[in-house]
Amino acid sequence: MNNANPTNQITLRELLDKGRDIIRYFRQKRLVLVLAVLLGGVGGVVYALFKTDQYKANLSFVLADPGSSTGLSAYAGIASQFGIDLGGGGQSSSLFQGDNILAFIQSQRMITQTLLSEANIGGKPIVLANRYAAVIGFRSDWDDEPMLKNFIFQADSLPSGNPVQDSLILILYRHVLKETISVAKPDKKLNIIQITTKSPDEQFAQVFTELLIHNVMDFYVQTKTQKEQENLDILTRQADSVRKALYTAIGNVAVATDANPNPNRALQQLNVSAQRRRVEVQANSAILEELVKNQELAKISLRKQMPILQIIDRPVLPLESNAIGPFKAGILGALLFGFLTASFLMLRVLFGSIHATQMHG
Repeated sequence: MNNANPTNQITLRELLDKGRDIIRYFRQKRLVLVLAVLLGGVGGVVYALFKTDQYKANLSFVLADPGSSTGLSAYAGIASQFGIDLGGGGQSSSLFQGDNILAFIQSQRMITQTLLSEANIGGKPIVLANRYAAVIGFRSDWDDEPMLKNFIFQADSLPSGNPVQDSLILILYRHVLKETISVAKPDKKLNIIQITTKSPDEQFAQVFTELLIHNVMDFYVQTKTQKEQENLDILTRQADSVRKALYTAIGNVAVATDANPNPNRALQQLNVSAQRRRVEVQANSAILEELVKNQELAKISLRKQMPILQIIDRPVLPLESNAIGPFKAGILGALLFGFLTASFLMLRVLFGSIHATQMHG
């Protein structure tokens, strides 16, 4: 092939000559290179000064569903005698199984509830929706509308009964879902879920992320434990009522005994009142004993259904950001513009040389 195409070979001498041509051309165009470097540096500084920094708040957690009956099988038979189910909760847990939890965190209910929550930022209480609307520029746009001028979100839940607030919070929810929040599993094999909030407002990103997971956890706990909590509350009220009646009966026994401290055994009728009070004490004691047993079993059932949402990493200030200093941006801009200009000039020399060769050929 070398003998067949001798003209296609580039010798070392020719390569060195091309290098000298390029260096000579660079010297001729050194002013262009210097201007490119200066323009790149100035452009980098301007970019760093006027760009909008985005802060990123990351929160990761693991969701453990205590739905299995491991460790509680010994109590299941006892609990069933008192009408307490220690093995339920399957229907309520379906919402938090698999990837359902990812969609639930991004649901309109959770995000709007978080936006309409009041938080302390910079030492002042503020509804997050008001802060978010100002950060993303919606506040200034709304102030141009007569109906929306000076509108302030109130801490509430949807539907609030205020059509203006309901409509605007829906706009914010869609923007949050599209531009601000993302929920994913970094590793599909693990049960770790990560929430990422991006915002130009560092404090908002941190507070919104933590408040969102707090609302999700509250709803999760309420959903999983609602039935067991209601059962425990009923048993607690009944036990308190019977305990009060027992204490009253004990007091009545003492009163009846004091009324007849030295009873005449020949007159049994005088002992009837005290004996009746003792019967009330015994009956209330037996009832209270059973209620306390039921109450303790209900507590076991509640603990079994209590979900575990363990936070692994929280967003801590200062947050990760894409901010870049003016000096660094100027250096990078100068290097980039200088490299691009030098590359353009070098290609110009090479293509000119190829074109000249073709013309002579």
